[in-house]
Amino acid sequence: MGFARTCSVALVGVEGVVVEVQADLEPGVAAFTLVGLPDKSLSESRDRVRAAVVNSGGEWPQKKLTVGLSPASVPKAGSGFDLAVACAVLGAAERIDPRVLAEIVMIGELGLDGRVRPVRGILPAVLAAADAGYEQVVVPECAAAEASLVPGVSVLGVRSLRQLIAVLTDEPVPEEEPDGHGRPDPLLAGLRVPGAGAATGMHGGGAQQPDHDLADVVGQTSARTAVEVAAAGGHHLFLEGPPGAGKTMLAERLPAVLPRLTRQESLEVTAVHSVAGLLPPGKPLVEAAPYCAPHHSATMQSLVGGGQGVARPGAVSLAHRGVLFLDEAPEFHSQTLDALRQPLESGHVVIARSAGVVRFPARFLMVLAANPCPCGRFSQRESLCDCPPSAIRRYQARLSGPLLDRVDLRVEVDPVTRAQLTAPGAGGESSAAVADRVRTARERAAARLAGTPWGTNSEVPGRELRSRFHAAAGAMDEAARSLERGVLTARGLDRVLRVAWTVADLVGHDRPDAGDVCLALQLRTGVPRGVPMALGAPA
Repeated sequence: MGFARTCSVALVGVEGVVVEVQADLEPGVAAFTLVGLPDKSLSESRDRVRAAVVNSGGEWPQKKLTVGLSPASVPKAGSGFDLAVACAVLGAAERIDPRVLAEIVMIGELGLDGRVRPVRGILPAVLAAADAGYEQVVVPECAAAEASLVPGVSVLGVRSLRQLIAVLTDEPVPEEEPDGHGRPDPLLAGLRVPGAGAATGMHGGGAQQPDHDLADVVGQTSARTAVEVAAAGGHHLFLEGPPGAGKTMLAERLPAVLPRLTRQESLEVTAVHSVAGLLPPGKPLVEAAPYCAPHHSATMQSLVGGGQGVARPGAVSLAHRGVLFLDEAPEFHSQTLDALRQPLESGHVVIARSAGVVRFPARFLMVLAANPCPCGRFSQRESLCDCPPSAIRRYQARLSGPLLDRVDLRVEVDPVTRAQLTAPGAGGESSAAVADRVRTARERAAARLAGTPWGTNSEVPGRELRSRFHAAAGAMDEAARSLERGVLTARGLDRVLRVAWTVADLVGHDRPDAGDVCLALQLRTGVPRGVPMALGAPA
Protein backbone atom coordinates (compact mmCIF):
# COMPACT_ATOMS: atom_id res chain seq x y z
CA MET A 1 0.00 0.00 0.00
CA GLY A 2 1.25 3.51 -0.89
CA PHE A 3 -0.02 6.89 0.17
CA ALA A 4 1.00 10.47 -0.67
CA ARG A 5 -0.52 13.91 -0.47
CA THR A 6 0.10 17.35 -1.87
CA CYS A 7 -2.02 20.51 -2.20
CA SER A 8 -3.82 22.59 -4.79
CA VAL A 9 -6.40 25.40 -4.64
CA ALA A 10 -10.11 25.51 -5.46
CA LEU A 11 -11.46 28.93 -6.44
CA VAL A 12 -14.86 30.14 -5.31
CA GLY A 13 -15.24 33.42 -7.17
CA VAL A 14 -11.98 35.27 -6.51
CA GLU A 15 -11.42 33.57 -3.16
CA GLY A 16 -9.39 30.39 -2.90
CA VAL A 17 -9.61 27.35 -0.64
CA VAL A 18 -6.54 25.14 -0.22
CA VAL A 19 -7.41 21.56 -1.16
CA GLU A 20 -5.40 18.56 -0.02
CA VAL A 21 -4.94 16.07 -2.86
CA GLN A 22 -4.49 12.55 -1.46
CA ALA A 23 -3.53 9.46 -3.46
CA ASP A 24 -3.89 5.91 -2.13
CA LEU A 25 -2.64 2.74 -3.85
CA GLU A 26 -3.91 -0.68 -2.80
CA PRO A 27 -3.62 -4.17 -4.29
CA GLY A 28 -6.52 -5.08 -6.53
CA VAL A 29 -7.92 -4.64 -9.99
CA ALA A 30 -6.39 -1.61 -11.71
CA ALA A 31 -8.82 1.30 -11.41
CA PHE A 32 -8.71 5.06 -10.94
CA THR A 33 -11.35 6.64 -8.69
CA LEU A 34 -11.55 10.40 -8.11
CA VAL A 35 -13.66 11.59 -5.16
CA GLY A 36 -14.26 14.91 -3.43
CA LEU A 37 -17.03 16.72 -5.35
CA PRO A 38 -15.25 17.19 -8.71
CA ASP A 39 -16.99 18.68 -11.75
CA LYS A 40 -16.93 17.23 -15.26
CA SER A 41 -13.65 18.87 -16.34
CA LEU A 42 -11.94 17.72 -13.14
CA SER A 43 -13.27 14.18 -13.52
CA GLU A 44 -11.66 14.07 -16.97
CA SER A 45 -8.28 14.66 -15.31
CA ARG A 46 -8.03 10.89 -14.81
CA ASP A 47 -7.34 10.41 -18.50
CA ARG A 48 -5.17 13.53 -18.84
CA VAL A 49 -3.00 12.63 -15.86
CA ARG A 50 -2.53 9.00 -16.92
CA ALA A 51 -1.45 10.01 -20.44
CA ALA A 52 0.81 12.80 -19.12
CA VAL A 53 2.61 10.46 -16.70
CA VAL A 54 3.17 7.77 -19.35
CA ASN A 55 4.33 10.27 -22.00
CA SER A 56 6.69 11.85 -19.48
CA GLY A 57 8.57 8.57 -19.09
CA GLY A 58 6.83 7.46 -15.91
CA GLU A 59 5.17 4.15 -15.14
CA TRP A 60 1.48 4.18 -14.31
CA PRO A 61 0.74 1.99 -11.26
CA GLN A 62 -1.37 -1.06 -12.09
CA LYS A 63 -3.23 -1.13 -8.77
CA LYS A 64 -6.42 0.18 -7.28
CA LEU A 65 -5.90 3.95 -7.16
CA THR A 66 -8.10 6.35 -5.21
CA VAL A 67 -7.53 10.11 -5.34
CA GLY A 68 -9.40 12.21 -2.79
CA LEU A 69 -9.84 15.97 -2.74
CA SER A 70 -10.30 17.35 0.77
CA PRO A 71 -12.34 19.13 2.05
CA ALA A 72 -14.92 17.14 0.12
CA SER A 73 -17.70 19.66 0.79
CA VAL A 74 -16.08 22.39 -1.34
CA PRO A 75 -17.07 22.28 -5.04
CA LYS A 76 -14.03 21.81 -7.26
CA ALA A 77 -13.88 22.73 -10.91
CA GLY A 78 -11.39 23.12 -13.70
CA SER A 79 -8.17 21.48 -14.81
CA GLY A 80 -5.88 23.28 -12.35
CA PHE A 81 -5.68 20.16 -10.13
CA ASP A 82 -3.95 18.03 -12.80
CA LEU A 83 -0.42 18.74 -11.64
CA ALA A 84 -1.20 17.98 -7.99
CA VAL A 85 -3.04 14.77 -8.87
CA ALA A 86 -0.15 13.54 -11.02
CA CYS A 87 2.46 14.23 -8.32
CA ALA A 88 0.32 12.66 -5.60
CA VAL A 89 -0.03 9.48 -7.70
CA LEU A 90 3.72 9.39 -8.37
CA GLY A 91 4.33 9.93 -4.66
CA ALA A 92 2.06 7.02 -3.74
CA ALA A 93 3.96 4.88 -6.32
CA GLU A 94 7.24 6.02 -4.66
CA ARG A 95 8.54 7.61 -7.85
CA ILE A 96 8.72 10.83 -5.79
CA ASP A 97 9.43 10.99 -2.06
CA PRO A 98 6.00 11.66 -0.46
CA ARG A 99 7.63 13.81 2.24
CA VAL A 100 8.75 16.30 -0.42
CA LEU A 101 5.21 16.81 -1.70
CA ALA A 102 3.39 17.45 1.57
CA GLU A 103 4.10 21.18 1.90
CA ILE A 104 3.91 22.19 -1.77
CA VAL A 105 0.91 23.76 -3.53
CA MET A 106 0.64 22.81 -7.21
CA ILE A 107 -1.52 24.58 -9.77
CA GLY A 108 -1.59 23.73 -13.47
CA GLU A 109 -3.23 21.78 -16.26
CA LEU A 110 -1.46 18.85 -17.91
CA GLY A 111 -1.46 18.19 -21.63
CA LEU A 112 -1.45 14.61 -22.84
CA ASP A 113 2.24 15.01 -23.67
CA GLY A 114 3.06 16.12 -20.13
CA ARG A 115 3.38 19.83 -20.77
CA VAL A 116 2.09 22.12 -18.03
CA ARG A 117 -0.43 24.64 -19.28
CA PRO A 118 -1.77 27.78 -17.58
CA VAL A 119 -5.15 28.02 -15.91
CA ARG A 120 -7.29 30.92 -14.79
CA GLY A 121 -6.98 32.42 -11.33
CA ILE A 122 -3.29 31.87 -10.58
CA LEU A 123 -2.99 35.05 -8.48
CA PRO A 124 -6.00 34.47 -6.17
CA ALA A 125 -4.97 30.82 -5.84
CA VAL A 126 -1.46 31.73 -4.70
CA LEU A 127 -2.87 34.39 -2.37
CA ALA A 128 -5.03 31.71 -0.75
CA ALA A 129 -2.01 29.41 -0.40
CA ALA A 130 0.01 32.17 1.25
CA ASP A 131 -2.84 32.98 3.63
CA ALA A 132 -2.99 29.29 4.60
CA GLY A 133 0.73 29.35 5.51
CA TYR A 134 2.23 27.60 2.48
CA GLU A 135 5.56 28.93 1.23
CA GLN A 136 6.24 26.81 -1.88
CA VAL A 137 4.10 26.93 -5.01
CA VAL A 138 4.49 25.24 -8.40
CA VAL A 139 2.80 26.88 -11.39
CA PRO A 140 3.17 26.87 -15.18
CA GLU A 141 6.24 28.77 -16.27
CA CYS A 142 4.23 31.38 -18.19
CA ALA A 143 2.28 32.20 -15.01
CA ALA A 144 5.30 32.43 -12.69
CA ALA A 145 5.46 36.23 -12.90
CA GLU A 146 1.81 36.48 -11.85
CA ALA A 147 2.34 34.09 -8.94
CA SER A 148 5.44 36.00 -7.84
CA LEU A 149 3.32 39.06 -7.07
CA VAL A 150 2.46 37.42 -3.74
CA PRO A 151 5.15 38.19 -1.15
CA GLY A 152 6.62 35.48 1.03
CA VAL A 153 6.03 32.63 -1.43
CA SER A 154 8.71 30.72 -3.32
CA VAL A 155 7.46 30.14 -6.87
CA LEU A 156 8.70 27.43 -9.21
CA GLY A 157 7.62 27.74 -12.84
CA VAL A 158 7.80 24.55 -14.89
CA ARG A 159 7.12 23.75 -18.52
CA SER A 160 6.44 20.04 -18.18
CA LEU A 161 5.78 17.26 -15.72
CA ARG A 162 9.19 15.80 -16.60
CA GLN A 163 10.87 18.98 -15.36
CA LEU A 164 8.92 18.94 -12.11
CA ILE A 165 9.73 15.27 -11.46
CA ALA A 166 13.42 16.01 -12.04
CA VAL A 167 13.36 18.94 -9.61
CA LEU A 168 11.59 16.94 -6.90
CA THR A 169 13.93 13.94 -7.27
CA ASP A 170 17.18 15.95 -7.61
CA GLU A 171 17.76 14.71 -11.15
CA PRO A 172 19.08 16.78 -14.09
CA VAL A 173 16.28 19.03 -15.36
CA PRO A 174 15.52 18.36 -19.05
CA GLU A 175 15.10 21.22 -21.51
CA GLU A 176 11.61 21.85 -22.89
CA GLU A 177 10.48 24.16 -25.66
CA PRO A 178 7.87 26.75 -24.68
CA ASP A 179 4.47 25.95 -26.19
CA GLY A 180 3.01 29.49 -26.28
CA HIS A 181 -0.09 28.73 -24.22
CA GLY A 182 0.18 31.96 -22.23
CA ARG A 183 -2.12 33.92 -24.50
CA PRO A 184 -5.11 35.65 -22.87
CA ASP A 185 -8.56 34.16 -23.32
CA PRO A 186 -11.03 37.08 -23.73
CA LEU A 187 -14.54 36.22 -22.50
CA LEU A 188 -16.55 39.32 -23.21
CA ALA A 189 -16.56 41.59 -26.25
CA GLY A 190 -15.82 45.24 -25.57
CA LEU A 191 -13.51 44.68 -22.60
CA ARG A 192 -10.50 46.92 -22.41
CA VAL A 193 -7.78 45.92 -20.01
CA PRO A 194 -4.63 47.92 -19.22
CA GLY A 195 -1.64 46.83 -21.22
CA ALA A 196 -3.41 44.38 -23.52
CA GLY A 197 -2.70 46.30 -26.69
CA ALA A 198 -4.53 46.64 -29.97
CA ALA A 199 -4.40 42.96 -30.80
CA THR A 200 -7.21 42.21 -28.35
CA GLY A 201 -9.12 45.47 -28.79
CA MET A 202 -8.24 46.74 -25.34
CA HIS A 203 -6.53 49.78 -23.89
CA GLY A 204 -5.51 50.96 -20.48
CA GLY A 205 -6.30 53.89 -18.24
CA GLY A 206 -4.94 55.77 -15.29
CA ALA A 207 -2.26 57.52 -17.31
CA GLN A 208 -2.56 59.86 -20.25
CA GLN A 209 -2.96 58.01 -23.53
CA PRO A 210 -1.63 59.71 -26.69
CA ASP A 211 -4.89 59.06 -28.55
CA HIS A 212 -7.25 59.65 -25.62
CA ASP A 213 -6.72 63.14 -24.27
CA LEU A 214 -9.38 65.47 -22.92
CA ALA A 215 -7.83 68.24 -25.01
CA ASP A 216 -9.49 66.59 -28.03
CA VAL A 217 -12.96 67.39 -26.65
CA VAL A 218 -14.26 70.67 -28.06
CA GLY A 219 -16.53 72.79 -25.88
CA GLN A 220 -18.71 70.82 -23.45
CA THR A 221 -17.75 72.81 -20.36
CA SER A 222 -20.48 71.25 -18.23
CA ALA A 223 -19.69 67.71 -19.34
CA ARG A 224 -15.96 68.18 -18.79
CA THR A 225 -16.65 69.47 -15.28
CA ALA A 226 -18.87 66.47 -14.60
CA VAL A 227 -16.10 64.10 -15.77
CA GLU A 228 -13.62 65.81 -13.45
CA VAL A 229 -16.00 65.64 -10.48
CA ALA A 230 -16.79 62.00 -11.26
CA ALA A 231 -13.10 61.11 -11.29
CA ALA A 232 -12.32 63.04 -8.11
CA GLY A 233 -15.12 61.57 -6.01
CA GLY A 234 -15.96 58.27 -7.73
CA HIS A 235 -19.45 59.51 -8.67
CA HIS A 236 -21.59 57.83 -11.34
CA LEU A 237 -22.31 59.92 -14.44
CA PHE A 238 -25.15 60.16 -16.97
CA LEU A 239 -24.47 61.93 -20.28
CA GLU A 240 -27.45 62.74 -22.50
CA GLY A 241 -27.16 64.33 -25.92
CA PRO A 242 -27.45 63.85 -29.68
CA PRO A 243 -25.13 61.56 -31.64
CA GLY A 244 -21.71 63.05 -32.36
CA ALA A 245 -21.76 65.48 -29.44
CA GLY A 246 -18.82 63.77 -27.68
CA LYS A 247 -20.37 61.44 -25.09
CA THR A 248 -18.22 58.47 -26.01
CA MET A 249 -15.10 60.64 -26.28
CA LEU A 250 -15.63 61.91 -22.74
CA ALA A 251 -16.20 58.42 -21.34
CA GLU A 252 -13.13 56.99 -23.06
CA ARG A 253 -10.98 59.78 -21.60
CA LEU A 254 -12.25 59.37 -18.06
CA PRO A 255 -9.75 56.58 -17.14
CA ALA A 256 -6.91 58.90 -18.17
CA VAL A 257 -7.70 61.30 -15.32
CA LEU A 258 -8.25 58.64 -12.64
CA PRO A 259 -5.38 58.09 -10.17
CA ARG A 260 -3.25 55.01 -10.63
CA LEU A 261 -4.22 52.04 -8.54
CA THR A 262 -2.63 51.40 -5.17
CA ARG A 263 -0.84 48.10 -4.59
CA GLN A 264 -3.85 46.58 -2.85
CA GLU A 265 -6.22 47.81 -5.56
CA SER A 266 -3.91 46.40 -8.25
CA LEU A 267 -3.98 42.98 -6.63
CA GLU A 268 -7.79 43.10 -6.39
CA VAL A 269 -8.18 44.03 -10.06
CA THR A 270 -5.54 41.55 -11.20
CA ALA A 271 -7.24 38.73 -9.29
CA VAL A 272 -10.54 39.38 -11.08
CA HIS A 273 -8.92 39.53 -14.50
CA SER A 274 -6.90 36.42 -13.72
CA VAL A 275 -10.06 34.47 -12.91
CA ALA A 276 -11.59 35.76 -16.15
CA GLY A 277 -8.50 34.75 -18.16
CA LEU A 278 -7.93 38.28 -19.43
CA LEU A 279 -4.42 39.07 -18.18
CA PRO A 280 -2.18 39.85 -21.16
CA PRO A 281 1.10 37.92 -21.43
CA GLY A 282 4.10 39.72 -19.99
CA LYS A 283 1.94 42.07 -17.86
CA PRO A 284 0.95 40.12 -14.75
CA LEU A 285 -0.10 43.16 -12.67
CA VAL A 286 -2.86 45.61 -13.61
CA GLU A 287 -1.64 49.00 -12.41
CA ALA A 288 -4.08 51.37 -14.13
CA ALA A 289 -7.83 51.76 -13.83
CA PRO A 290 -9.60 49.30 -16.19
CA TYR A 291 -12.17 50.44 -18.74
CA CYS A 292 -15.01 48.16 -19.77
CA ALA A 293 -17.57 49.00 -22.46
CA PRO A 294 -19.97 46.10 -23.13
CA HIS A 295 -22.27 46.22 -26.15
CA HIS A 296 -25.92 47.02 -25.53
CA SER A 297 -26.82 43.46 -26.57
CA ALA A 298 -24.92 42.05 -23.57
CA THR A 299 -26.87 39.59 -21.44
CA MET A 300 -27.43 39.95 -17.70
CA GLN A 301 -24.91 37.16 -17.04
CA SER A 302 -22.19 38.87 -19.08
CA LEU A 303 -22.85 42.17 -17.33
CA VAL A 304 -23.15 41.16 -13.67
CA GLY A 305 -21.56 37.68 -13.84
CA GLY A 306 -22.78 34.12 -13.84
CA GLY A 307 -23.02 31.53 -16.58
CA GLN A 308 -23.43 27.79 -16.55
CA GLY A 309 -21.49 25.76 -14.02
CA VAL A 310 -18.96 27.86 -12.14
CA ALA A 311 -19.96 31.53 -12.09
CA ARG A 312 -17.57 33.86 -13.93
CA PRO A 313 -17.05 37.59 -13.30
CA GLY A 314 -19.09 39.92 -15.46
CA ALA A 315 -18.40 43.37 -16.83
CA VAL A 316 -19.15 45.08 -13.51
CA SER A 317 -16.38 43.05 -11.83
CA LEU A 318 -13.96 43.47 -14.72
CA ALA A 319 -14.48 47.22 -14.29
CA HIS A 320 -13.67 47.00 -10.55
CA ARG A 321 -11.70 50.12 -9.50
CA GLY A 322 -12.21 51.49 -13.01
CA VAL A 323 -14.89 52.67 -15.44
CA LEU A 324 -17.95 50.82 -16.75
CA PHE A 325 -19.30 52.64 -19.81
CA LEU A 326 -22.79 51.76 -21.05
CA ASP A 327 -23.20 53.47 -24.41
CA GLU A 328 -26.74 53.68 -25.80
CA ALA A 329 -27.93 52.80 -22.29
CA PRO A 330 -31.68 52.76 -23.16
CA GLU A 331 -30.96 50.01 -25.71
CA PHE A 332 -29.90 47.63 -22.91
CA HIS A 333 -32.59 45.31 -21.62
CA SER A 334 -34.37 46.94 -18.70
CA GLN A 335 -33.87 43.93 -16.42
CA THR A 336 -30.16 43.94 -17.23
CA LEU A 337 -29.85 47.60 -16.22
CA ASP A 338 -31.86 47.11 -13.03
CA ALA A 339 -29.50 44.30 -12.03
CA LEU A 340 -26.85 47.00 -11.60
CA ARG A 341 -28.65 48.58 -8.67
CA GLN A 342 -27.30 46.18 -6.06
CA PRO A 343 -23.58 46.40 -7.02
CA LEU A 344 -23.88 50.19 -7.36
CA GLU A 345 -24.82 50.37 -3.68
CA SER A 346 -22.77 47.55 -2.16
CA GLY A 347 -19.63 47.49 -4.31
CA HIS A 348 -19.84 43.73 -4.91
CA VAL A 349 -21.93 41.12 -6.73
CA VAL A 350 -23.33 38.00 -5.05
CA ILE A 351 -24.29 35.19 -7.44
CA ALA A 352 -26.21 32.21 -6.02
CA ARG A 353 -26.04 28.89 -7.82
CA SER A 354 -26.92 25.34 -6.84
CA ALA A 355 -23.22 24.60 -6.34
CA GLY A 356 -22.80 27.52 -3.95
CA VAL A 357 -22.66 31.29 -3.59
CA VAL A 358 -19.96 33.35 -5.33
CA ARG A 359 -18.99 36.90 -4.42
CA PHE A 360 -17.14 39.17 -6.87
CA PRO A 361 -15.90 42.71 -6.16
CA ALA A 362 -17.64 45.39 -8.23
CA ARG A 363 -16.77 48.89 -7.05
CA PHE A 364 -16.75 50.76 -10.35
CA LEU A 365 -17.51 54.20 -11.72
CA MET A 366 -20.49 53.90 -14.06
CA VAL A 367 -20.99 56.18 -17.05
CA LEU A 368 -24.31 56.04 -18.89
CA ALA A 369 -24.74 57.64 -22.30
CA ALA A 370 -28.06 58.10 -24.09
CA ASN A 371 -29.65 59.99 -26.94
CA PRO A 372 -32.60 62.26 -26.12
CA CYS A 373 -34.92 60.19 -28.35
CA PRO A 374 -34.81 57.13 -30.61
CA CYS A 375 -33.60 59.13 -33.63
CA GLY A 376 -31.25 61.24 -31.52
CA ARG A 377 -32.27 64.59 -33.01
CA PHE A 378 -34.74 65.76 -30.37
CA SER A 379 -33.93 69.24 -29.06
CA GLN A 380 -35.78 72.10 -27.44
CA ARG A 381 -34.47 74.52 -30.07
CA GLU A 382 -34.93 72.58 -33.29
CA SER A 383 -37.70 70.57 -34.92
CA LEU A 384 -35.57 67.94 -36.65
CA CYS A 385 -36.95 65.04 -34.62
CA ASP A 386 -39.66 62.91 -36.24
CA CYS A 387 -40.31 60.78 -33.16
CA PRO A 388 -43.85 60.99 -31.74
CA PRO A 389 -44.08 62.09 -28.08
CA SER A 390 -45.17 58.61 -27.02
CA ALA A 391 -42.02 57.07 -28.55
CA ILE A 392 -39.83 59.62 -26.77
CA ARG A 393 -41.49 58.88 -23.44
CA ARG A 394 -41.09 55.12 -23.90
CA TYR A 395 -37.45 55.55 -24.90
CA GLN A 396 -36.58 57.74 -21.92
CA ALA A 397 -38.53 55.47 -19.53
CA ARG A 398 -36.21 52.55 -20.30
CA LEU A 399 -33.85 54.01 -17.70
CA SER A 400 -35.74 53.38 -14.50
CA GLY A 401 -36.09 55.97 -11.78
CA PRO A 402 -34.41 53.80 -9.09
CA LEU A 403 -31.37 53.35 -11.35
CA LEU A 404 -31.06 57.05 -12.22
CA ASP A 405 -31.52 57.95 -8.55
CA ARG A 406 -28.20 56.19 -7.92
CA VAL A 407 -26.43 58.37 -10.49
CA ASP A 408 -24.90 61.45 -8.88
CA LEU A 409 -24.19 63.53 -11.99
CA ARG A 410 -26.56 64.13 -14.90
CA VAL A 411 -25.37 66.38 -17.70
CA GLU A 412 -26.82 67.36 -21.06
CA VAL A 413 -24.21 67.27 -23.82
CA ASP A 414 -25.02 69.92 -26.42
CA PRO A 415 -24.17 69.60 -30.13
CA VAL A 416 -20.86 71.16 -31.08
CA THR A 417 -21.22 74.17 -33.36
CA ARG A 418 -19.10 74.97 -36.38
CA ALA A 419 -17.72 78.04 -34.63
CA GLN A 420 -16.50 75.90 -31.73
CA LEU A 421 -14.86 73.41 -34.06
CA THR A 422 -13.01 76.03 -36.14
CA ALA A 423 -12.05 78.40 -33.32
CA PRO A 424 -8.28 78.66 -32.65
CA GLY A 425 -7.32 76.47 -29.69
CA ALA A 426 -10.74 74.84 -29.67
CA GLY A 427 -9.65 72.01 -27.38
CA GLY A 428 -9.84 72.30 -23.62
CA GLU A 429 -7.44 71.32 -20.87
CA SER A 430 -5.34 68.20 -21.29
CA SER A 431 -5.91 65.03 -19.34
CA ALA A 432 -2.65 65.62 -17.47
CA ALA A 433 -3.83 68.99 -16.10
CA VAL A 434 -7.19 67.60 -15.00
CA ALA A 435 -5.54 64.49 -13.52
CA ASP A 436 -3.36 66.71 -11.30
CA ARG A 437 -6.45 68.37 -9.79
CA VAL A 438 -8.17 65.02 -9.40
CA ARG A 439 -5.15 63.60 -7.60
CA THR A 440 -5.01 66.59 -5.24
CA ALA A 441 -8.75 66.30 -4.51
CA ARG A 442 -8.40 62.58 -3.80
CA GLU A 443 -5.54 63.31 -1.39
CA ARG A 444 -7.68 65.86 0.48
CA ALA A 445 -10.54 63.36 0.72
CA ALA A 446 -8.19 60.58 1.85
CA ALA A 447 -6.80 62.78 4.62
CA ARG A 448 -10.32 63.64 5.80
CA LEU A 449 -11.47 60.01 5.66
CA ALA A 450 -8.35 58.57 7.30
CA GLY A 451 -9.25 55.98 9.89
CA THR A 452 -12.57 55.15 8.20
CA PRO A 453 -13.36 52.25 5.84
CA TRP A 454 -14.06 54.68 2.97
CA GLY A 455 -11.62 56.02 0.41
CA THR A 456 -13.71 58.40 -1.73
CA ASN A 457 -16.62 60.74 -1.10
CA SER A 458 -19.04 58.53 -3.05
CA GLU A 459 -18.52 55.66 -0.58
CA VAL A 460 -19.46 57.59 2.58
CA PRO A 461 -22.92 56.52 3.84
CA GLY A 462 -25.58 59.20 4.10
CA ARG A 463 -25.92 58.80 7.87
CA GLU A 464 -22.20 59.47 8.33
CA LEU A 465 -22.38 62.46 5.98
CA ARG A 466 -25.15 64.07 8.00
CA SER A 467 -23.61 63.34 11.40
CA ARG A 468 -19.86 63.79 10.85
CA PHE A 469 -19.19 65.71 7.63
CA HIS A 470 -21.25 68.89 7.75
CA ALA A 471 -21.37 71.59 5.09
CA ALA A 472 -20.94 75.26 5.98
CA ALA A 473 -23.79 76.95 7.81
CA GLY A 474 -26.72 77.58 5.46
CA ALA A 475 -25.02 75.87 2.51
CA MET A 476 -27.63 73.11 2.26
CA ASP A 477 -30.69 75.41 2.38
CA GLU A 478 -31.33 75.27 -1.37
CA ALA A 479 -30.91 71.50 -1.41
CA ALA A 480 -33.34 71.17 1.52
CA ARG A 481 -35.93 73.22 -0.39
CA SER A 482 -35.48 70.92 -3.40
CA LEU A 483 -36.20 67.96 -1.13
CA GLU A 484 -39.38 69.61 0.18
CA ARG A 485 -40.58 70.33 -3.38
CA GLY A 486 -39.98 66.70 -4.39
CA VAL A 487 -37.17 67.55 -6.81
CA LEU A 488 -34.80 65.42 -4.73
CA THR A 489 -35.33 62.18 -2.85
CA ALA A 490 -33.70 61.54 0.52
CA ARG A 491 -31.05 59.48 -1.28
CA GLY A 492 -30.64 62.33 -3.76
CA LEU A 493 -30.03 64.83 -0.95
CA ASP A 494 -27.24 62.65 0.42
CA ARG A 495 -25.73 62.38 -3.03
CA VAL A 496 -25.81 66.14 -3.49
CA LEU A 497 -23.84 66.49 -0.27
CA ARG A 498 -21.33 63.89 -1.46
CA VAL A 499 -20.83 65.75 -4.73
CA ALA A 500 -20.54 69.05 -2.86
CA TRP A 501 -17.68 67.61 -0.80
CA THR A 502 -15.94 66.55 -4.02
CA VAL A 503 -16.37 70.03 -5.51
CA ALA A 504 -14.96 71.51 -2.30
CA ASP A 505 -11.96 69.19 -2.53
CA LEU A 506 -11.36 70.26 -6.14
CA VAL A 507 -11.48 74.00 -5.41
CA GLY A 508 -9.65 73.76 -2.08
CA HIS A 509 -12.43 74.53 0.42
CA ASP A 510 -12.27 73.05 3.92
CA ARG A 511 -16.00 72.29 3.76
CA PRO A 512 -18.71 72.81 1.10
CA ASP A 513 -20.16 76.33 0.90
CA ALA A 514 -23.35 77.46 -0.81
CA GLY A 515 -21.62 77.73 -4.20
CA ASP A 516 -20.29 74.17 -3.97
CA VAL A 517 -23.74 72.85 -3.08
CA CYS A 518 -25.39 74.83 -5.92
CA LEU A 519 -22.92 73.36 -8.40
CA ALA A 520 -23.63 69.88 -7.01
CA LEU A 521 -27.38 70.54 -7.37
CA GLN A 522 -26.91 71.70 -10.94
CA LEU A 523 -24.88 68.58 -11.78
CA ARG A 524 -27.51 66.42 -10.08
CA THR A 525 -30.70 67.92 -11.52
CA GLY A 526 -29.50 69.58 -14.72
CA VAL A 527 -31.29 72.81 -13.74
CA PRO A 528 -29.08 75.92 -14.20
CA ARG A 529 -28.50 77.77 -10.94
CA GLY A 530 -26.23 80.62 -12.03
CA VAL A 531 -22.94 79.10 -10.85
CA PRO A 532 -19.83 78.78 -13.04
CA MET A 533 -19.35 75.26 -14.37
CA ALA A 534 -15.60 75.32 -15.12
CA LEU A 535 -13.37 74.22 -12.23
CA GLY A 536 -10.04 74.73 -13.96
CA ALA A 537 -8.64 76.90 -16.67
CA PRO A 538 -11.24 78.10 -19.18
CA ALA A 539 -11.51 76.20 -22.43
